Amino acid sequence: MSHISYSELKDWVFCAFYHKLTRIDKLAGFKGNEYTAFGSTMHSICEKKLLQEEANEKFFIEEFKKNISLLDEDVEINKKLVLDMVGQGKNIIPEIQDALDNYFDQGYQVLFVEMPLMEPIEGEPDYNFKGYIDAVVLTPHDKKVHIFDWKTCSWGWDSRKKNDKMVTYQLTLYKHFFAQKLQVDPEDVETHFALLKRTAKQNRVEFFRVTSGPKKTQNALKLLSKALYNIKNKRHIKNRLSCTAGYGCKFYKTEDCP
Repeated sequence: MSHISYSELKDWVFCAFYHKLTRIDKLAGFKGNEYTAFGSTMHSICEKKLLQEEANEKFFIEEFKKNISLLDEDVEINKKLVLDMVGQGKNIIPEIQDALDNYFDQGYQVLFVEMPLMEPIEGEPDYNFKGYIDAVVLTPHDKKVHIFDWKTCSWGWDSRKKNDKMVTYQLTLYKHFFAQKLQVDPEDVETHFALLKRTAKQNRVEFFRVTSGPKKTQNALKLLSKALYNIKNKRHIKNRLSCTAGYGCKFYKTEDCP
């Protein structure tokens, strides 16, 4: 049985040929850097906070050092950036619990942390959807279930990023397959992002709700099916718009992608 994750779907949307190189041919794509090491560290901190476990500065520094050491040897480490991130992480940590308590101000109950998904995809007998939901909580006053995903960033997200279709599809798909797995009504499940903002001077932890209704879910599943159809039929068409857009593609004008 094969599987597809949201990150793999995102790679395919970025460029089907990039997906082929990294996911099928197994060429090394993005390897990670100081930012991903910081993100992994803050996820560990948030997980401990939700579980009511000790998550102090000492743990943060040790975890960050470990995640930096796990980066590939050819990743050049910016020592000043790492030092800045240590200070930024120390500033974020005290605000996490307050942000949770303020956002879910009528109380909440933690149901799952790092909840795994490996769910069948309707109409795709050979594929499951794979994922990990950062956190799932219940608000007892209205019996709503809340799925949220921690995201580290610099100052925050603007309105365009908060409403970006491909960004929000992550939560839409998580909600759909979560509801499928636990056989709950999607109407009783809400989705949120939680931003951990490194360079913000205040409000360093920001929660905001993302709508994931039936129409949006239908569109996300349609995109998932389209990707799987092309992957299964070995249609790896290059998306030339992604060659140099944004951060660009590491395979641009290389022997792997001439």
